[in-house]
Amino acid sequence: MKKTTLFQACTLAAALAASGASQAGSLTIASPQDPGSWDPIDTFLVNWASVATNIFDGLTYRGPDLELVPGLATSWEELDEGKRIRFSLREGVIFHNGEPFNADAVKFTFDRLLGEEGARGPQRSNYTAISHVEVIDDYTVDFFLYNPDPVLMTKLAGYGAMIVPPSYIEEHGDDYFNIHPVGTGPFKMVDYTPRSNVRLEAFADHWGGAPKLDSVTYRFISEPSTAVAELQSGRVDIVLPPTIPIGMIDSINAHPNTQVVSVASPTVEALRFNTQSGITADERVRQAIIMAVDRHAIVDSILAGEGSVIASFQGEQSFGFDPELEPYPFDPQRAQELLTEAGIEPGTTLQIDVRGNDATFTEVAQVVAAYLQGVGLNASIQPYETNVLLNDIIPAGRTGEMFQQKWGGWTFDFDNTAYLMYHSGERWNPYDSDTTLDEMLNSQRSITDRTERETLLQFVARYTKERALEMPLYSLNALYGVGNRVENFEPAPDNRVRLTDVDVAE
Repeated sequence: MKKTTLFQACTLAAALAASGASQAGSLTIASPQDPGSWDPIDTFLVNWASVATNIFDGLTYRGPDLELVPGLATSWEELDEGKRIRFSLREGVIFHNGEPFNADAVKFTFDRLLGEEGARGPQRSNYTAISHVEVIDDYTVDFFLYNPDPVLMTKLAGYGAMIVPPSYIEEHGDDYFNIHPVGTGPFKMVDYTPRSNVRLEAFADHWGGAPKLDSVTYRFISEPSTAVAELQSGRVDIVLPPTIPIGMIDSINAHPNTQVVSVASPTVEALRFNTQSGITADERVRQAIIMAVDRHAIVDSILAGEGSVIASFQGEQSFGFDPELEPYPFDPQRAQELLTEAGIEPGTTLQIDVRGNDATFTEVAQVVAAYLQGVGLNASIQPYETNVLLNDIIPAGRTGEMFQQKWGGWTFDFDNTAYLMYHSGERWNPYDSDTTLDEMLNSQRSITDRTERETLLQFVARYTKERALEMPLYSLNALYGVGNRVENFEPAPDNRVRLTDVDVAE
C-alpha cells in the first residue's frame, strides 16, 4: 500500500508513452457522482466540493494541511465580544464573467443564503448564527452574529459560504446559475453535460495566479471497475474517493502507470436507525443490533485496514472526538438477550437501505446482514441511486429500519455532523426528536471556550451512543487513484482538491 502526504508522479514519467492519456496541459478526473446542482447553497455533497473548490472561493480557505488561511478576506477581527466580525476584503478580484468582487457581493451571498432561496437548500442551518451582513465600504464588511459561533471561520471556507456574483444571478436567475455557475476560483466552468461530465478552463485572472493546467474535465463514472479501467488505460488521470473498492487497491498499485494514494479523512460511515417505528423504535433492539456485529472484523477484512472502528459518528480528526469513548462490544449473546427482552421473535425481518453504487459498503451491508442472521434477524438490502436515497428517501422518512449514512465532516468539528444528524427537524433526522439533545446542540454553538465546548460535544457523543441512534461503523481513509503523468498532486482529506499547482508531465 502506498501512502503519502505529497505525491509527485513525475518520478514515474518515463512510463508516459504507454498512457495515451489526456492532451498536454489538460487533466481528466473521475468522480463517482454528478452533484446535480452547482449552486453552493443547494448542496451537501462531497462530490460537489471536489469540483466546486476550483470554481468558487470563500472568505477563508483550508488547505490539505487543514490550516485556515485568508481567501477572499485578507484579514478579520472579532468585535463586541465575538458578536461582530469585521472582514477586510481582497481588492482587484473579479468573477469569471468580469464582474468585480467587493463588499456588495459578500452581502448578497449571505442575504441569499439566509433568505428565502437558502431556506430551500441544506446549507442554511450551518450559518444561522449570522444575523446579517453590513457593508462598511467597498472592501470591508461586518458580520453581526446572534451569538458567537466557534466554528464560523471554518464554515466560511466551504459549501454555502462560497461567494457568488450578484449581477449575474440577478440577470439570469437562480435556476440558470445552478447549471451555469460563476465564481472567482482558479478555474471557470465552460461546459456541463448532466450525468456525463463537466469541463473547466483555467482562469488566467485569478487573484492567486493562473493555474498550471489549461483545462480539467471531470467525468462522472459511478461504476468503480469502469473508473479503474479508465485510469489504467490512461483515459483518466485521477480517480476521486470514494470510488476505489478496497479489493482493487493491489491491482492499481501493480499497474506500471498507476498507484493508490491514501490519506486519513474525516469521512465516517454508519447504519442509522429508524427510531420512530418498527422494531428499531425500541432502544434495546438498536443496542442488540450493534452488539451483534463485529465491526473490527469488517475493518480488518473488507477495508484491509484502511479505516478505524468508531464509537460515535465522528473520526479522530473531529473536534469533539473522545478517545476514551469505547464502541459497543461485539457480544452476540447479549444481543440475543436484549432481543428476547424486547419481545422480538426469531426470523423477524428488517431492511437496510444503501447507496447502490457504493461497492465497498454494499459488501459491508451484506456482512452486517450475515451477523444479524446469527442472532435471529433476517435483513434484506435495498439499494438506491445515491441522489434518490439522500434527497428523497431519508429526508422524507421513508427508509427501512436501517439506512446507510456517509458523512464527510468537512468542518472537522462534531457540530457539523451532530447538529444535522440529531437536532429535531433537521433534514438528516427524519425520525428522532429529543429535547435534551436539542438543548445540548444549541448550547455548544455559542460556547467560545474550547475546553468547555469540547467537553459538551463529547457528552453529546456519549449520549447518542447510549441511545444507540446509529451503528457507528468506521472512519474511512480517502483513496485516490493517480496516473503516472500527474505532478504536484496533494491528496485532500476531505476530497476538496485544489488544482492550482497540479500539472501533467509533457
